[in-house]
Amino acid sequence: MSTAKNNNTSTGTGEPNVFIELVTGKELATLRQPFQPDKNELEVILARNGKKRVYPLFEICCIQQKEDPNHNTILRNAHDLMEIETLSGTKHLVRIAKEQRFQKGFYGSYLDLDNPYKSVFFTHLGVKSSRQLNFLGTILEEQGLVSRETLQEVISDYNKIKKKRIGETIAQRHNLDQEKIEKVIRQMQKAGRIPQTARVGDILIASNLISQEQLEDAIAQQSREKNKKIGALLIERNHITADQLLSALAIKFQLEFVNLDEMEPSQSALASLPFHLVSQMQILPLNGNEDHLLVATSKPAEHAEVGDILRFITNRRIKFVVAPSHQITAAIEKYYTRDDQKVEDIIGEMSEEVAGIEETSDATDVDETDSTIIKLINKILIDAYSKDASDIHLEPGTGRDPLIVRYRVDGLCHISHEIPPTYKRAMLSRIKIMSNLDITERRKPQSGKIIIRYRDKKVEYRVETTPTVGGNEDAVLRVLAKSKPIPIEKIGLSPRDQEIFKNLVSRPAGVIICVGPTGSGKTTTLHSALNYINTPDRKIWTAEDPVEITQKGLRQVQVNPRIGFTFQEAMRSFLRSDPDVIMIGEMRDRETAKTAIEASLTGHLVFSTIHTNNAPETLVRLVEMGMDPISFSEALTAAIAQRLVRILCEKCKKSFKPKKEECEELKLTYGPDWFEKHEMAKAFEKAKLKQRVGCKDCDQVGYRGRTAIYEMLLNTTAIKQGIKEKASTEELRLLALENGMRTLRMDGVEKVIDGVTDLSEILRVC
Repeated sequence: MSTAKNNNTSTGTGEPNVFIELVTGKELATLRQPFQPDKNELEVILARNGKKRVYPLFEICCIQQKEDPNHNTILRNAHDLMEIETLSGTKHLVRIAKEQRFQKGFYGSYLDLDNPYKSVFFTHLGVKSSRQLNFLGTILEEQGLVSRETLQEVISDYNKIKKKRIGETIAQRHNLDQEKIEKVIRQMQKAGRIPQTARVGDILIASNLISQEQLEDAIAQQSREKNKKIGALLIERNHITADQLLSALAIKFQLEFVNLDEMEPSQSALASLPFHLVSQMQILPLNGNEDHLLVATSKPAEHAEVGDILRFITNRRIKFVVAPSHQITAAIEKYYTRDDQKVEDIIGEMSEEVAGIEETSDATDVDETDSTIIKLINKILIDAYSKDASDIHLEPGTGRDPLIVRYRVDGLCHISHEIPPTYKRAMLSRIKIMSNLDITERRKPQSGKIIIRYRDKKVEYRVETTPTVGGNEDAVLRVLAKSKPIPIEKIGLSPRDQEIFKNLVSRPAGVIICVGPTGSGKTTTLHSALNYINTPDRKIWTAEDPVEITQKGLRQVQVNPRIGFTFQEAMRSFLRSDPDVIMIGEMRDRETAKTAIEASLTGHLVFSTIHTNNAPETLVRLVEMGMDPISFSEALTAAIAQRLVRILCEKCKKSFKPKKEECEELKLTYGPDWFEKHEMAKAFEKAKLKQRVGCKDCDQVGYRGRTAIYEMLLNTTAIKQGIKEKASTEELRLLALENGMRTLRMDGVEKVIDGVTDLSEILRVC
């Protein structure tokens, strides 16, 4: 240990540079001479009275120094993480260097680099207890996953988050100036308008800087941030992956990390725990006997508590291994289902049950309260949601034909299940019971809804029953899982259209209409636009049927035509509620459209949808509905047509060189004249054409997921004149093309050239 002169050693003046933790108390002081660990005493000048004092080491628990010439050596060699508790009852989290141990004590370095004290010397006599910790950061560092510098940086930020005040969170969350917030607080306190003890959030509400809702949002955000752990911060900043963190946690808790893809759980182990328990705890029993059970978990930090519960339930010793959560989820899906059955298994049993029944009368039908029916309907609802289906179609056959269950996935229907005919009436009755419909009424259509909770998510199914031939009823269930808006950058707009769209939605007034058939993604596009302009200075109202996407900051209303609360009524209410932006789910009638146009002319930005085939046709349709051409031409900002096309599966799509006839077909689809005018030949030279193949990930279809293709008609001077003159659809289309519009097919061909989808998919939807 070096005994060189310490630059901060003082003879009586200067800022204190050591903090001494005594057996009987604490002192701030300045060193008179450099501290030497082999000496029996410490000579200092006390900060509280400026007097010299010599402490024998046996009275000292630890000495913390702001500046230490040996700090770099200590930091470089400090590896073992220890929790040291001194005789005075204080706990210290430090790294200990084995090379820095001395007869009287040992050196440590604080984990937090923001700590003003760079080193600490613990006396052996002053240490009450010590225990070595398997700190997560140390494990990651030893594995070479993060550097010590990165780890210290994250720890520093972690400590700042823990100390973050609500005022800072509000400023960041709602784009407020921190200095302005503090200035307002000082002014209001000085004026005596608020007590000194008032909360920051209440002051900001009183000064009209934020609303109560924004305060609650900031408090929730702060709570989420303060609950973050260091591992989560490392993942968030892309220093490590979730699986790497889990592997380190396994080491921390001295558990084995396993790959479930290479393991097959035994049937006896699976049978030892019920589905609801493994699903709730996210665990998977692997194997065992009457004495013990081996269980995989993705939450090693909770293994002790979970182990206690499992020991009580199974009366066995529990041993844990650690596996990634996605592997455990997949394994639960594979080896467990509710009641340990899949849809196909239930249907198989049903087929056997009715094999000997003859077609005589309704008396042979199974009742809707039958446990098998209840079980099957529940499984179909969950199965469709798990497969990302947008709709479920229940189609009973006539006579002895089975009931067909079809799912619509990525815009296309396919047969998923066939149910024996004896169960078809019971199936429909069960659906009606769940959606609060009249099971005795089979002659006219009915509408209802079913809400279930699955894996902590609320899933809603909109039900429509329709009488069909043969005394049957069909049911169609729209799957509505509450979701969040998609950023504008990810909805499928080309870079050119993206810039145009952002400029359009940022305008203070006007009407933007999104058009296309049902299920073409119109609502998703409008919510992306609302998300882009959703700031505290804008009041945004939406009327929807149903509310499928929720956003904080929006005031969202669900219309109910049964009680007379229509889109038109909602619109009238909004205009009396101080709006900046209004979204109307659909212009279903002349009155709603007229009110929307009037709202835009009085300084509001209005979004809506309408069911038309393309953008030019929309303008003609609205004029034919009775809109005044002059007012409409002034109010309109843009009409945007869209369709959803399936995306080629990223895992299996492959490049190919197109034949001459395929090139000609692309050119013909785009439009030969416009292909030349838009210089598409250059883009075609750099084309990344892909073709579908089919793999396990896409169920051998070759497509996985969907994106949108767009047709963006801007209300230019020429278009305005065309509307006023009541031009035809074709005339408006040519005017729009001359003014830069790309048709749906043109945008689709561009996505084909970029390798996003293929031509057959574009031609299918256009």
